[in-house]
Amino acid sequence: MTEKLPVSIYVSDDLKQQFGKITSVCNKLEAQFNFQTMTANWYGDENNILFVQLHLETPPSFIEQQQRQQQEDTKIYSDDVFSYYQKSEKEQILLCPIAITDSELALLSKKNKLLAGLLQVKLQKVLNLIAHQLNLNVI
Repeated sequence: MTEKLPVSIYVSDDLKQQFGKITSVCNKLEAQFNFQTMTANWYGDENNILFVQLHLETPPSFIEQQQRQQQEDTKIYSDDVFSYYQKSEKEQILLCPIAITDSELALLSKKNKLLAGLLQVKLQKVLNLIAHQLNLNVI
């Protein structure tokens, strides 16, 4: 059995269909972000590790997620990113839906080479927003 990593990236099926390399790009970013959060000491207490699930969504699926998660503990970072805790007795899991906006989709459709860089910047920014919220070191 493999250990679950603290930071994981999930990609919607629509985005996988639009961008063939998005899964491999996200796998590399997942490894990079797990290393960076570890070196930033996000996991000092091994018995109380925060798991962060970043969910990349299209604008329609993001809106659907937003409408489903009208909770008190929902933290809105911007019009394309929010987070909430998944109820679990075993683990502390922060789910974070992130929209790839229409303008970003249009840009990526024209210049597919920008995919890795755009995702890295966007996801790192989100992780740093989470770090500020939880008083953790930024990466």
